[in-house]
Parts: sequence; C-alpha cells; structure tokens
Amino acid sequence: MDVTKLADEIISGRRLKKDDPEVTLLLTAELNTLKAGANHIREELCGNKIDLCTIISGKSGRCSENCKFCAQSGHHHTECEEYDFMDADEIIAHAKANEDEEVCRFSIVDSGYGPKPSDFEKIINVLEKMNHELKIELCCSLGFMNSEQFHRLHMAGVSSIHCNIETSERNFPNICTTHSFKDKISNIKRAQAEGLNVCSGGIIGLGETWEDRVDMAFTLSELHIMSIPINSLMPIKGTPLENTERLTSDDILRTIAIFRYINPEAEIRLAGGRALMADNGRETFLSGANASITGNMLTTCGSTIKSDKQMLSDMGLDSTPDWMNPVNQRWDMNYRIDDVADKMRSSAS
Repeated sequence: MDVTKLADEIISGRRLKKDDPEVTLLLTAELNTLKAGANHIREELCGNKIDLCTIISGKSGRCSENCKFCAQSGHHHTECEEYDFMDADEIIAHAKANEDEEVCRFSIVDSGYGPKPSDFEKIINVLEKMNHELKIELCCSLGFMNSEQFHRLHMAGVSSIHCNIETSERNFPNICTTHSFKDKISNIKRAQAEGLNVCSGGIIGLGETWEDRVDMAFTLSELHIMSIPINSLMPIKGTPLENTERLTSDDILRTIAIFRYINPEAEIRLAGGRALMADNGRETFLSGANASITGNMLTTCGSTIKSDKQMLSDMGLDSTPDWMNPVNQRWDMNYRIDDVADKMRSSAS
C-alpha cells in the first residue's frame, strides 16, 4: 500500500491505530505525495473552512514551571516581559478588535501552573463581560484547574480550553519535571467532562524523534481532540533549548501531514514557528492544516489578520467564523460535544 491509497481508505472511514504497519509509510513516503494525500483528506472530511483564533497574554512571566522551551518560566533567564493580570477594558478592547476583523475565537492566556484565586475572579469577570457584549467565541489557556473552575469558565461563556500535551509521553520528562504528562491528561479530561471543547497539541523540535511525534498524534486521537495546534520551536535565548537546531520547512510539513492522517477530522492548527517557513505557512494549508493562530501582535512572523485572511481567500479557503451564523455555531458546538462524549464512552466500554 502507498499513502495515496491509505488516504482514500481514511476518507472511506478507516482510522489508523498505533500498531498498524501502514504507520511507517507516513515517515518514509515521498513528501509531496504525503502532503497531497493529507490535503485530500482535509478537503473531503473537513471542507474548505479554516478556523482562525487569536490569543492575548493576560498575565506574563514568573511561571513556576520549568518547561525548557518557555521564555516565561521563572527557572530561566530570558528577556520575557513580566506583568500582572491585564486591565479588563484592555482585554475586551483587543477581543472587540479581533471580532471586527472576523476572527473565529479569542483566547486569554495566563502564565503559571494555574491562576491564583484573585486572578481567576478577574478572568471570570472579563469573560462574562465579553460574553455579554461580543459575539466572538471565547477560549482560555490557564494551566491546571479543578472541575469547579472549569464549570465556572463554561458558565461565563467559554466554549474551548487550551492545554497542550507538548510532546510524547516518553519525551515529556526531558522537557518538564515540575508537572507530569499524566497531569496534562487529567486536566484535559476534567475540561472534557465539563462539556468543554479542548484544544491540545504541542511543540516539535524539542529533541524528540519522529516516533515521538507519531505517538503524540495518536495520544490526541485517543483523547478525541478536535483542535490540534502544532508549534515549531523557535529557540529562545536564556532557555535550556536556546542552541537547538531549527526545524526545516519539510520537517514541519511532514509533521502536519502525519497529524492529518492520524486525526483526519480534527482542526490541525498552524501555531508558533511560522517564521521558519519561507511562505509564512501557506504551504501547510496544502498539507493538511485547516486552522491557524493569527493576530496583529504576533512576534515571530510578519503576518496580520488581514494578510492571513487574504492569503486564505486567494487559496479558495473560507475563514468566515461560525459566530457570524449563531444558529449553525450552536448546532456545531452541541454536535461536537455530544460526539466527543459518545466516543469517550465507547472507548471506556
């Protein structure tokens, strides 16, 4: 079998498993053929819709965790800007600006293991205001939280939670020791139990093997993750990985294609590291990607929301957000939550 035939089988309903012999094809296939197969899967199972999200760092720096890639870790000596939780009006203004540019989703990111109680109350308040005043979908990336906190976020209007698994379970202790891979999985499952969509992916270029990348893709498949951001490491001075060799465009494109084969119906999201690609990521949307982080404040590439939307439009891809049609958005959200719940019940039985 070749990857072209494998793509056809996936479109017809087959889903790869870790021990399938065809998995090795994803690592050895000629890249252009693999990309074409991944793009065909994306076209047939996901259509031409592209999900665009933006983020804002609600609080920056002084993180207690020792993730080797991160500029915000208090264990490293970087030039990361440090500030406490932002003013609510400033966050809402950023969200409104993104809504005006027709972005699908806006996420508040908070540095640290989890939000301290006073910050969490501020986050709830600002989310309630945004949910009341704006139409844009709301997401949070706040680290580790308990079930009650996830429930309060949900009630405040949050539909998605971001929590990367970062890498494979085997490689995870090589990049972080202040929390575990199992901690990540438990956090994801608590969010899912609340009925929240979970956005979870990781970073490539951390010293992992190709087998680690495949394993990460299967872990996300087993968790029924429907939004998978793929970051490519941009080594940051002052972190333990500052001298790591940068990935090539071919490495990134093969990874995205592999993730599409293993997670055929998910949003494979282009995230950090776009500056490593000569075309600022355009080719990823012909290699299986169907989502992206965008924004006018991105620090690692020269793209803007306007330029990203124009690029996608020129490619015949539609980045119109679901919230512009609230009836469809609510139906799609309920469908996804019910579908994930059904799959999780089937896996447990």
